[in-house]
Amino acid sequence: MMRFISIYICLAGDFQLVLNSLTLGSKNNPRLLSTDTISGGFEYPVNQNHSLFFYHEDSKEMYIGGTGFVWKLDVDNYNITEKFPLKAPQRQHCQEGQCENVITVIEKFQDSLFVCGTNGRKPQCWKLFSSVNNQSLEIVESYEGTGISPFVHTHNSISLTVEGDLYSAAPLDADGSSLQFRRNAGSRANVWMYDNWVSEPTFISASWVKQREDPDNEKIYIFFREKNSDHNPEADQWISRVARICKVDEGGSKRFFQNMWTSFLKARLVCGIPGESLYFNRLQDIHVMHAEDWEDTKVFALFTSSWNSTAVCIYSIKQIEEIFGNSTFKGYEKEIPKPRPGTCIKNSRTLPLATVNMVKDYPEMTDWVHSMHQAAPFYISSNNYTKIAVDRVQAVDDRMYDILLLATDSGKIHKVLEAGSEPFIISETQLSSCSTIQSIKLDSKKKKLVVGFSEKISVMDLQRCQEYNKSCADCVLARDPYCVWTKSGCTKTVPGAVDRGIQNVVDGNISVCPKSIEAPKQVNRTRRETALPSTVDLMTTHSAPLGVPFYLSCPIDSYHAVYTWEHGGQSNPCLQMQSNCLHLIPAMTQENYGGYECVSKEKDYTKVVKTYQLTEQMIPDRNDNHGRSDTPFDDASAAVPQMAWITLGLAVTVMGIFR
Repeated sequence: MMRFISIYICLAGDFQLVLNSLTLGSKNNPRLLSTDTISGGFEYPVNQNHSLFFYHEDSKEMYIGGTGFVWKLDVDNYNITEKFPLKAPQRQHCQEGQCENVITVIEKFQDSLFVCGTNGRKPQCWKLFSSVNNQSLEIVESYEGTGISPFVHTHNSISLTVEGDLYSAAPLDADGSSLQFRRNAGSRANVWMYDNWVSEPTFISASWVKQREDPDNEKIYIFFREKNSDHNPEADQWISRVARICKVDEGGSKRFFQNMWTSFLKARLVCGIPGESLYFNRLQDIHVMHAEDWEDTKVFALFTSSWNSTAVCIYSIKQIEEIFGNSTFKGYEKEIPKPRPGTCIKNSRTLPLATVNMVKDYPEMTDWVHSMHQAAPFYISSNNYTKIAVDRVQAVDDRMYDILLLATDSGKIHKVLEAGSEPFIISETQLSSCSTIQSIKLDSKKKKLVVGFSEKISVMDLQRCQEYNKSCADCVLARDPYCVWTKSGCTKTVPGAVDRGIQNVVDGNISVCPKSIEAPKQVNRTRRETALPSTVDLMTTHSAPLGVPFYLSCPIDSYHAVYTWEHGGQSNPCLQMQSNCLHLIPAMTQENYGGYECVSKEKDYTKVVKTYQLTEQMIPDRNDNHGRSDTPFDDASAAVPQMAWITLGLAVTVMGIFR
């Protein structure tokens, strides 16, 4: 079957044939394709080369940083409520980008909004406060921003605030070099990395994992990729890592390792199929799903490979900590000193020299960090995913399900269910066809995903249950934990509601739906075993003369279903064109007249999507003075124009080649 080939042929009359790359009936497809799930958003007055979002769900405010500005959004209606300009100082003879202030950091720091930008290649940071009338933001203080913001927005950087302390990684030099993770400001001492610990790193994310019962043992985890020291031509040039430091780390003593991390350890993140030595080594994005019990915290990691595939691997913080706490140290064969290197000590300046020396010279763990699905990644795809966010949803069965929201490089969002060891791709939503996604931010409380493009910001509603509203079976088959079937149709799941509704997220088994009291409809004599609901569209009647080409069409409701055309006791596969299934008749004969049913089958659910009746139309004698027909069809819309028919014929040929 054709899997990765898309062919576009445009002809006169705006007739466009698209041979889709989606293979109907494949579980690797998104089940539903959608373009109408936008619940809000706005366009930038000027396209942005870079944008970022800052949002805490305890607040009703979201901040957007772009080139020369910070905007505040009200997340109740996603309207701009404040605009604050932050332009770089004007200079003469600026080269490209040298007079721009691209905002690269927005954090809540102490009692203010902390913002940093490139500032015309002279990084600067500002503390912003709301004015007395709360109508605008005001600068109270500004700071040198080197090491917090990059010199240009294309350079790598990350930032994180923890209990009034600011952590960041940004180049110390204008050429993008000297990149390391540091604590830059706050109540604790400034601490940084030893140069030999990493090799040309690209930092992806940093996350603080709280331990309420033992706050002095809390860690900050850093996710990055670095250059591979193995220069074998067959080795990937990148290796993905997780490192961690202790929150209480104040650096070493005045005599040794002062202002250097004394708790830094790193380990390799493995995402692949170890038995086949097949690895996805290029970490792209991270989402940390925090939990009440810190050991239940999960890390969703997005990887790419050298062969243009992407994968999602899921890790447990508990497993990561077991590696850091129990693995041997790579390259070190002597007795491990006490306390064990990497142990959190409230006063790190008192650590013995042997322990600090171990961290200095042997920070890497021998053991690798494997994903929770060790045999293979949780999800492998040919799509080029660039961003990941994960929402947790409580379903009718009171279980919590994780929904992966994956951004593609072609402006789409895939909604993927994690329920067991296999992914289920619920839907694909096209948000933009002209630009890539720059940034995403999840609003879990409102079940919205805010998506940033160069030209606009879109707000995607994650609870579009009306898309499955045709029947209980359609709603259940979606396996969407956001949606449940009730007396009102397919509606939003409301935990604790009196009418809990009908839902089966685990496997989409429609046996949970009530049986119809109406007599089941049979497709034909050869399919008596398959019951169909009787609630189908009214039959559409077309008439056509003998000898002309003709086609019938029905919509694709689910790309996980298999579609066939039933006529005269025979079953024929459909030809997929965009979001429709076609049945092509090269030339009408007597055998082609009669009833047609477009039938979809998904799991154990079979339904009639569309019904037609084709009748013969008699063409009046052109010599008959009493009447003349210039159009040989009573419904020309169902006939294929001559040039379009040639295209459809070519499509059939191409489909045959790639079967």
